[in-house]
Amino acid sequence: MKIDKKLIKELSENLDEFNLAEISYSNGVTTIKVSKTSNQVSVVNSSPTIANEKKVEIDPSVQLIKSPMVGTVYLSPEPGAKPFTSIGKKVKKGETILIIEAMKTMNHIQASVDGEIIELSVSDGEAIEYDQILAKIK
Repeated sequence: MKIDKKLIKELSENLDEFNLAEISYSNGVTTIKVSKTSNQVSVVNSSPTIANEKKVEIDPSVQLIKSPMVGTVYLSPEPGAKPFTSIGKKVKKGETILIIEAMKTMNHIQASVDGEIIELSVSDGEAIEYDQILAKIK
C-alpha cells in the first residue's frame, strides 16, 4: 500500500490552520488519522461503510443463546437423525437445542428460557467460536 504523503501533509496543515488536536480522513477503503498530541500518523484499511446501515434495536423479549466454548455444532443427536429443534418450534427451559463437540466431548446446549426458536444462527457441522450467537428464543 502506498501512503499518500501529500494528503498527510495537507491534513497536518489543517490541524494548524484550524487549531485542531486531531483530524481524520476516510475514502471508504483507507482511513488516515493525524494527531498533534501524539505526533503519530495512523493508516488503517477498513471496509467501506454502507450509507443506509440499519440500526439494530435490541428486543428485551429475545433471549440469545451463545456458545460457552469453541467447537463444532451438531443440530441432531447423530447423523441423519431428526434435529433437536427448528425455527418456530416451542422449547422449554432446559431442553437440548443443539450439541457442541469440543475435544471429543459432546456438550448439550440447552434453552435458557421457555419460548419459541426464532433464529438458528449456525448450521450443522459448523465450527464455532466462544460467545458466538447460536440461536434466538422469544
